[in-house]
Amino acid sequence: QVQLVESGGGLVQAGGSLRLSCAASGRTISTYAMGWFRQAPGKEREFVAAISRGSSITDYADSVKGRFTISRDNAKNTVLLKMNSLKPEDTAVYYCAASPILTTMKAGGRIDSWGQGTQVIVSS
Repeated sequence: QVQLVESGGGLVQAGGSLRLSCAASGRTISTYAMGWFRQAPGKEREFVAAISRGSSITDYADSVKGRFTISRDNAKNTVLLKMNSLKPEDTAVYYCAASPILTTMKAGGRIDSWGQGTQVIVSS
Protein backbone atom coordinates (compact mmCIF):
# COMPACT_ATOMS: atom_id res chain seq x y z
CA GLN A 1 0.00 0.00 0.00
CA VAL A 2 1.23 3.47 -0.75
CA GLN A 3 1.95 5.92 2.06
CA LEU A 4 1.08 9.58 1.48
CA VAL A 5 2.41 12.71 3.17
CA GLU A 6 1.01 16.16 2.42
CA SER A 7 2.81 19.47 2.83
CA GLY A 8 2.48 23.07 1.79
CA GLY A 9 -0.46 24.18 3.86
CA GLY A 10 -0.48 27.40 5.82
CA LEU A 11 -2.12 30.75 6.40
CA VAL A 12 -2.85 32.94 3.40
CA GLN A 13 -4.98 36.00 2.74
CA ALA A 14 -8.04 35.81 0.54
CA GLY A 15 -7.04 36.09 -3.09
CA GLY A 16 -3.69 34.49 -2.45
CA SER A 17 -2.20 31.20 -3.61
CA LEU A 18 -0.79 28.04 -2.13
CA ARG A 19 0.69 24.88 -3.57
CA LEU A 20 0.09 21.63 -1.78
CA SER A 21 2.34 18.64 -2.32
CA CYS A 22 1.71 14.97 -1.71
CA ALA A 23 4.78 12.75 -1.48
CA ALA A 24 4.21 9.04 -1.88
CA SER A 25 6.35 6.16 -0.69
CA GLY A 26 6.18 2.41 -0.47
CA ARG A 27 4.71 1.96 -3.92
CA THR A 28 4.59 3.87 -7.17
CA ILE A 29 1.58 6.12 -7.63
CA SER A 30 1.51 5.29 -11.35
CA THR A 31 -0.97 2.50 -10.65
CA TYR A 32 -3.39 4.84 -8.88
CA ALA A 33 -5.71 7.64 -9.69
CA MET A 34 -4.84 10.39 -7.23
CA GLY A 35 -7.02 12.96 -5.60
CA TRP A 36 -7.38 15.73 -3.07
CA PHE A 37 -10.15 16.03 -0.52
CA ARG A 38 -10.77 18.56 2.23
CA GLN A 39 -12.60 18.75 5.51
CA ALA A 40 -13.66 22.01 7.08
CA PRO A 41 -14.51 22.26 10.79
CA GLY A 42 -17.89 20.76 11.50
CA LYS A 43 -18.31 19.50 7.96
CA GLU A 44 -17.88 16.20 6.18
CA ARG A 45 -14.86 15.47 4.06
CA GLU A 46 -15.48 16.52 0.46
CA PHE A 47 -13.93 15.88 -2.91
CA VAL A 48 -11.72 18.62 -4.35
CA ALA A 49 -9.88 17.25 -7.39
CA ALA A 50 -8.67 14.05 -9.02
CA ILE A 51 -6.28 13.05 -11.77
CA SER A 52 -5.96 9.87 -13.79
CA ARG A 53 -2.87 7.66 -13.78
CA GLY A 54 -1.43 9.20 -16.91
CA SER A 55 -2.65 12.76 -16.23
CA SER A 56 -4.95 12.73 -19.27
CA ILE A 57 -8.11 13.21 -17.21
CA THR A 58 -8.75 15.65 -14.38
CA ASP A 59 -11.90 16.32 -12.41
CA TYR A 60 -12.76 19.12 -10.02
CA ALA A 61 -15.45 20.05 -7.59
CA ASP A 62 -17.54 22.90 -8.93
CA SER A 63 -16.47 25.08 -6.00
CA VAL A 64 -12.80 25.02 -7.07
CA LYS A 65 -13.07 24.71 -10.84
CA GLY A 66 -11.02 27.38 -12.57
CA ARG A 67 -9.06 28.20 -9.40
CA PHE A 68 -7.36 24.92 -8.47
CA THR A 69 -5.12 22.74 -10.65
CA ILE A 70 -4.13 19.18 -9.89
CA SER A 71 -1.03 17.63 -11.43
CA ARG A 72 1.21 14.65 -10.87
CA ASP A 73 4.75 13.49 -11.55
CA ASN A 74 4.85 9.71 -11.50
CA ALA A 75 8.63 9.68 -11.81
CA LYS A 76 8.91 11.71 -8.61
CA ASN A 77 5.96 9.94 -6.98
CA THR A 78 4.31 13.26 -6.18
CA VAL A 79 0.97 14.95 -6.65
CA LEU A 80 0.44 18.71 -6.53
CA LEU A 81 -2.55 20.94 -5.96
CA LYS A 82 -2.06 24.54 -7.05
CA MET A 83 -4.66 26.75 -5.42
CA ASN A 84 -5.24 30.27 -6.71
CA SER A 85 -7.74 32.99 -5.80
CA LEU A 86 -8.26 31.42 -2.41
CA LYS A 87 -11.40 32.22 -0.47
CA PRO A 88 -12.14 31.96 3.26
CA GLU A 89 -14.46 29.05 2.46
CA ASP A 90 -11.45 27.10 1.19
CA THR A 91 -10.24 26.86 4.80
CA ALA A 92 -9.94 23.17 5.64
CA VAL A 93 -7.61 20.29 6.22
CA TYR A 94 -6.58 18.99 2.81
CA TYR A 95 -5.96 15.29 2.28
CA CYS A 96 -4.22 13.43 -0.49
CA ALA A 97 -5.78 10.13 -1.57
CA ALA A 98 -4.96 7.18 -3.80
CA SER A 99 -7.60 5.09 -5.53
CA PRO A 100 -7.58 2.40 -8.19
CA ILE A 101 -10.63 3.97 -9.82
CA LEU A 102 -10.81 7.61 -10.96
CA THR A 103 -14.46 7.71 -11.93
CA THR A 104 -15.82 6.88 -8.49
CA MET A 105 -13.46 9.00 -6.44
CA LYS A 106 -15.67 12.07 -6.72
CA ALA A 107 -18.68 10.07 -5.52
CA GLY A 108 -16.95 8.66 -2.49
CA GLY A 109 -15.74 5.45 -4.03
CA ARG A 110 -12.92 3.24 -2.89
CA ILE A 111 -9.85 4.97 -1.45
CA ASP A 112 -6.85 2.76 -0.78
CA SER A 113 -4.67 5.30 1.03
CA TRP A 114 -5.08 8.64 2.79
CA GLY A 115 -2.49 11.11 3.90
CA GLN A 116 -2.53 12.70 7.34
CA GLY A 117 -3.67 16.07 6.00
CA THR A 118 -2.30 19.60 5.83
CA GLN A 119 -4.10 22.65 7.21
CA VAL A 120 -5.03 25.54 4.93
CA ILE A 121 -6.39 28.73 6.50
CA VAL A 122 -7.60 31.57 4.31
CA SER A 123 -8.15 34.85 6.12
CA SER A 124 -10.60 37.47 4.89
